Amino acid sequence: MIKGLAITPPVLGRISIGRVVEKNGQRLPQKDNQFTITTQIQEQGEWILHPKDEELRESAPNNKLRTIPVRMLFNYADLNLRAEYTMFDRANGRPVCVGDGESCRRLTESGVQSLPCPGPTLCEFGKGGLCKPYGRLNVRIGDDDELGTFIFRTTGYNSIRTLAARLRYYQAVSGNRLAFMPLERKRSFQDVVDLRQAS
Repeated sequence: MIKGLAITPPVLGRISIGRVVEKNGQRLPQKDNQFTITTQIQEQGEWILHPKDEELRESAPNNKLRTIPVRMLFNYADLNLRAEYTMFDRANGRPVCVGDGESCRRLTESGVQSLPCPGPTLCEFGKGGLCKPYGRLNVRIGDDDELGTFIFRTTGYNSIRTLAARLRYYQAVSGNRLAFMPLERKRSFQDVVDLRQAS
């Protein structure tokens, strides 16, 4: 097996809480007050909606998708939610430095190096808001595919912290049977994405 290869669950689609808008010739992210479920395919610069989006929207109040019923793929919180500090190359979108607050792997002129990681506020390399927390949560929506997941990506520190705390709480109270708990993804008005036990 290739050393350092990240093994990730199969991804069927994306869960987003915003969209990209064109302003003054630039494509900029814009927040939204609801979720959108898309495929992994773009057409003319726009993500194609996944059939689950329309299915869940039909029963949502005012056709606004603010709650999504989900299940975790794994019983352990850290396998469902991965988060680290990441600095991306703005030209090609690839990560140039990924760290955990103690050590990082950074792309340099002499190749990839392991270096100390003081975090984004104290790092000279990532100063100016270039290095941010980057979280990826993999969830199952529906029972169509037991292994296929939808990925939610966020750079919001509060969202990552809230999701990590909830997953660990639910893992503990379920006796490490997190994958068997019906949960809901919720979009709050404080721009924090939360995870709750389904009622």
